[in-house]
Amino acid sequence: MHNIFVKAIELIASHDPELISIVQITLKMCFSSSLAALLLGVPFGAFLALSRFPGRRAIIVLNRTLMSMPPVVCGLICYILFSGVGSLRALELLYTVTGMVIAQVILITPIVAANTETFLSGIVPDLRETTKGLGLGFSKTLGLTILESKYQIVSTYLVGFARSIAEVGAVSMVGGAIVYKTNVMTTAIMNYTSRGNFSKAMAIGIILMTMSLIVNIIVHLLSERVVDDR
Repeated sequence: MHNIFVKAIELIASHDPELISIVQITLKMCFSSSLAALLLGVPFGAFLALSRFPGRRAIIVLNRTLMSMPPVVCGLICYILFSGVGSLRALELLYTVTGMVIAQVILITPIVAANTETFLSGIVPDLRETTKGLGLGFSKTLGLTILESKYQIVSTYLVGFARSIAEVGAVSMVGGAIVYKTNVMTTAIMNYTSRGNFSKAMAIGIILMTMSLIVNIIVHLLSERVVDDR
């Protein structure tokens, strides 16, 4: 175990080209998918928090159900859609980073929307009184609500990013873990471990855990900031 760990550190220090490619592809996929999920999920979550209409509770329950969608199920759906028998086959998204991003957006957006709706539901009553007194319409109220939640939104983005970087089921099915093309950290760890290349698997694991630690520290600090502002 000690030798594996030492070799893993040496691989990281040597700037191994394959490791660099894996990290770059992972970051490209994660930043893209978490940003897209943020742009979709935050307005949707804010809309659910502010609105009152028939079927609202059913939509919230459905969204929370989608939060627990098994990644392999999402991967299967995307695989069928992108493959030769699917309706999106002409877009040639199978075994591409774009296809992996789409799969991750499907998984992450419900999480972002639910986090946003839950947080905003706690501050909406006070904001509604303020905006009502100012005579603001729904669209301006929505904009003000999102602006007042800037720290929470950043925290939610980082939660989505953390979810994205740890994903393996959907991305392995849609991306295929092709070296220098769609191989990301989680799939690379699985592949290297199955081949017995524990040093490279450990090296990627160390990088992955370091990234996760940094993200969680930032989320914790932002959460404390939100609490202090309240």
